[in-house]
Amino acid sequence: MLNRKNILLVFFIFILLVALIAFLFYNPTGIKLTHSNMRQLSEHLRDIGWSGKIIGMALIFFQTFFPFIPFVLIAGMNIAIFGIKIGFLVNYVMSCLGAVVSFYFARYYGHAWVEKKLERFPLVTQFSKRMEKKGFLYVLLGRLIPILPSSAINFGAGLTRMKFSHFLWGTLLGKLPIVFLESMIAHDLFHFQKYKGRLLLLLGIFVVLILVGNGVKKAIAAKTK
Repeated sequence: MLNRKNILLVFFIFILLVALIAFLFYNPTGIKLTHSNMRQLSEHLRDIGWSGKIIGMALIFFQTFFPFIPFVLIAGMNIAIFGIKIGFLVNYVMSCLGAVVSFYFARYYGHAWVEKKLERFPLVTQFSKRMEKKGFLYVLLGRLIPILPSSAINFGAGLTRMKFSHFLWGTLLGKLPIVFLESMIAHDLFHFQKYKGRLLLLLGIFVVLILVGNGVKKAIAAKTK
């Protein structure tokens, strides 16, 4: 049976989803936002003032839970809304906050649900075992290079007995350079003609990180056999 905490959590999520659906499909501003490309969406959010800024911040937060849209695209919207400096700060803070909430959700509220979802992915399970033994190091490594999706690291860490402080510091330090890199890529994509040289350099760095991440994945997968 559901305990009181779980009932309140389910009720909160239900209310949030109803409010989100009502806004996106029945509110004129929401309808306008859902029928725009990323550049148009950034302009709409910037035009509606603080409401648009709050939406941009919320999108980064929820992307941590539901990574259907690539982080770099939402990061680009916030760069367009807030500017490069504040936009990066928003992307970094909200991404870290989302990671912390995901960790606590997996550990204290949705443990059984998350465990059931992740048990289908042997690589996540194997990586989680390493996080349990050397929490800070593997969370930091998982943030710096794309071994696993960020959401998988958040939820996987929450299932382990690793200290929260290890997860927090691994996240804060690991996300700083990668969020900066993705924010700069997003910025240069929005201003391609002006920054195409730098964009190619940043994309090159990103490709190298992906290749390194794939190498680590293969090494971990080989040890699971």
